[in-house]
Amino acid sequence: MESSEDHHGIEQALLNPKQSNGEESISSELEGILSDSSLRGIQRIRQGVQLELGTLFRLAAPACATSLLGNVVSMSTQIFCGHIGNLALAASSLGNNGIQLFAYGLMLGMGSAVETLCGQAYGAHKHEMLGIYLQRSTILLMATGIFVMFIYIFSKPILLLLGESEEVASAAALFVYGLIPQIFAYAANFPIQKFLQAQSIINPSAYISVATLVVHIPLTWLVLFVLDWGLLGASAVLSFSWWIIVLAQFVYILVSKRCKRTWTGFSVQAFSGLWDFLKLSTSSAVMLCLETWYFEILILISGLLPNPEIALDALAVCMTILGWIFMISVGFNAAASVRVSNEVGAGHPKSAEFAVKVVNLSSFIISSICAIIVLSLRHIVSYAFTSGQTVANAVSDLCPLLALSIVLNGVQPVLSGVAVGCGWQTFVAYVNIGCYYIVGIPLGVLLGFKFNLGVKGIWVGMLGGVAMQTVILLWVTFRTTWDKEVEKTRSRLGRWTHQREEATLLDS
Repeated sequence: MESSEDHHGIEQALLNPKQSNGEESISSELEGILSDSSLRGIQRIRQGVQLELGTLFRLAAPACATSLLGNVVSMSTQIFCGHIGNLALAASSLGNNGIQLFAYGLMLGMGSAVETLCGQAYGAHKHEMLGIYLQRSTILLMATGIFVMFIYIFSKPILLLLGESEEVASAAALFVYGLIPQIFAYAANFPIQKFLQAQSIINPSAYISVATLVVHIPLTWLVLFVLDWGLLGASAVLSFSWWIIVLAQFVYILVSKRCKRTWTGFSVQAFSGLWDFLKLSTSSAVMLCLETWYFEILILISGLLPNPEIALDALAVCMTILGWIFMISVGFNAAASVRVSNEVGAGHPKSAEFAVKVVNLSSFIISSICAIIVLSLRHIVSYAFTSGQTVANAVSDLCPLLALSIVLNGVQPVLSGVAVGCGWQTFVAYVNIGCYYIVGIPLGVLLGFKFNLGVKGIWVGMLGGVAMQTVILLWVTFRTTWDKEVEKTRSRLGRWTHQREEATLLDS
């Protein structure tokens, strides 16, 4: 008698004859292993883990490198500005870590809609839809960039309103003016990056980031110390470097044989279905921005403490360490999103569930190792940033909280990647509001100010919000019926493909 797995395999073969006649994909191979009743349970797990780990690290490693190198490009600009003077350093730091971070989080969040839809469409072998999704997202992000641009234009009065001095606000605004082209580079970069990631094409972005860094550093030096163009010149070079990344990635899409089926040229069909795409993009942006801004608020609240100088110095060291280690989680986040979206799109519920477990366990183990290393170096780690004994003692005191944050950051971003892969952005946005902003921040303020626990109390309260959110996402993820997720994905892809066909008829 024909099993349900056999029936599903026949159905997939009829829908995707190229796949059934060609070389079996890794995705299909994993689903086959997990569905093979002739193998013992331990054999299925062992073979599945071996196959999945290879795929996972091929995705996670270059994704981690790409994110890290993007940060290094911005950080190198700050370092060069610091050699001009303290005012230039303060201005570039405020521009990069304040105004620019808002645009980065917003554009990255909205671009995550491409990650969901392209990943699912690629898994379902609806290759022609990937190019349409890429163009829809770019249109929406470019339009959003126009509104964000006004925040940059009026950055000086905004900074003055937030309490910055006239001198710092003026210098930071000058730096921010040069970052206006970067807004639109983000608007193009993130959809392109997610488009490539959905097809497991990640190495080219890493190579392009390396090449861009090699160009960016001497160009920034030339502009600042030879041409003497100051802060505006430094930020303009930063914008230029981001456009190099965008154009190089797009040229790769045009010339690469790997993108022949997914990029078929510009199409007016990209202007159809924009409303549905906007809703998913907005949910993605809210979800990611709420996460991005959460620990920034920790620093802002800590600045309100009595005599906060030492606490803020120690917190800055801890946040820097956490930020660098977080880049590992970013790689696993991207890998989780790609693997889950591809598998649910391909109609492989067992593989999707298995991928979720492997990526979460892998990230948890690595983050735990990093946390142990940080704890073992707690008394000396601050000397990489400062020679002050007082700050070193304060950092050592905060290291247990830093270690706990590292462990949680090893799990929470991966679960967010799973959410993006499944299209759960709206649900996670509500969870983030409740856990972070209704529980975490008020609890941190209560512990820090009412109970006089200072920065440790604020951090403990906000960690409580992260822990609460992580537990909820773990509960939802591991109670998910993956067969239902597959059906939801088929329904969504069917509806959006129908919209494309209608647009094609109108166009003809």
